[in-house]
Amino acid sequence: MKRTQNEKILQIKFETLIVGIDVGKQTHYARAFDFRGLELAKLLRFSNSRQGYEDLESWMQGIMKEHGKTEAIVGFEPTGHYWFTLGDHLQSQGHRLGIVNPFHVKCTKELDDNSPTKNDRKDPKTIAMLVKDGRYRDVYIPEDLFQELREAVNERERLLEQLIVLSNQVLRWLDIRFPEFSGVFKDWSRNAAWLTLRHHSTPKKVVTAGVEGLMRTWRQEMKRPSLKKAERLVKAASESIGRTAGSEVAEAALQNILTQYELIDRQKQETEMLMQELLLKVPNASKLMDIKGIGMVTAAVIVSEIGDIRRFRDPRQIQKMAGLNLRENSSGKHKGKTTISKRGRKRLREGLFRAMITMLATNQEFRVLHQRNLTRENNPLTKMESVIALCGKLIRVIFAILTKGNDYDAKKMLDDMNRSMKAA
Repeated sequence: MKRTQNEKILQIKFETLIVGIDVGKQTHYARAFDFRGLELAKLLRFSNSRQGYEDLESWMQGIMKEHGKTEAIVGFEPTGHYWFTLGDHLQSQGHRLGIVNPFHVKCTKELDDNSPTKNDRKDPKTIAMLVKDGRYRDVYIPEDLFQELREAVNERERLLEQLIVLSNQVLRWLDIRFPEFSGVFKDWSRNAAWLTLRHHSTPKKVVTAGVEGLMRTWRQEMKRPSLKKAERLVKAASESIGRTAGSEVAEAALQNILTQYELIDRQKQETEMLMQELLLKVPNASKLMDIKGIGMVTAAVIVSEIGDIRRFRDPRQIQKMAGLNLRENSSGKHKGKTTISKRGRKRLREGLFRAMITMLATNQEFRVLHQRNLTRENNPLTKMESVIALCGKLIRVIFAILTKGNDYDAKKMLDDMNRSMKAA
């Protein structure tokens, strides 16, 4: 992240071997070139296995020995997850790695043969030429702590997706069997609603239990259950239009869904505890939670996506990595609309955006900045433009906290903003 394109080009010297690899699930294809773009060997086809990796290393070492090369840089597209093990292997062998943008490959693949043809022989050359011209970014494979945190965030999101699926299944069941239930309880997964579905899931069972039966069930785990809700639920159940045919199997199916939901929810809570433990090990990361509106999960997502903050020298690099940098669409007299690029780490961009939405509801200083953006005399921003601008401000705050270990100071942030506006 610390090298410009010119600096990257200067890294490619006479003694540098440039290897482009087209990554696949089971088979990879590699081609080798020198700093001028001359091909030095025939195409290598190797498998995604230890033997294949050994064949690649032997092939590269043979070319380097034959042509007097002392170092190698390997470029490839980030094709899903298929490059992870190959990247780990190449890095363990001491080779530099470069990721090229798949969009760049698509745009430049016609330069050699003026043909939109895409094949396993053509793509490795296109990738290698992009690396030769410095059109790549350095591969960042997180260290153990940051990789653990990133894996924990991934696992939490996976469990959350499963909970959403199961929740939709419960809602579908209620729409068919007990549509009045949602009129009494806003959230089926909490307190009295959950206990009711566990013990008296059908309208018939609710009516049979009656108000007293529901209250006894609820008192098992609730201190002050609502008598009025029990009365409303019994009344709704007695007038229910829910389907009754096949109710025995349908009830068993609901209990299976609830059991799965309970298990996955417990796993999510355990994963969140692990996320918190990992987050506290990252230097200065716990200070992010001093910012009102940023909780543990949000801080963990942001830190896991950024990784080691020392690899950045300017917060604008993080802004670009998140896809929050501005792009302009203008030509001649045409002045297009300026928007964000959205090219970067989607999860980081979403994490910052969601954090800012929460902060605008709870964080006084950021609300002040938001209102100032909307009402300033020169070039007032729309609400969405202001949110994006404040995401950039939040990145700068996070950068200062993680790099310098500063404590979050709301008053100082507003004073600095006021001084900069007066200077302007």
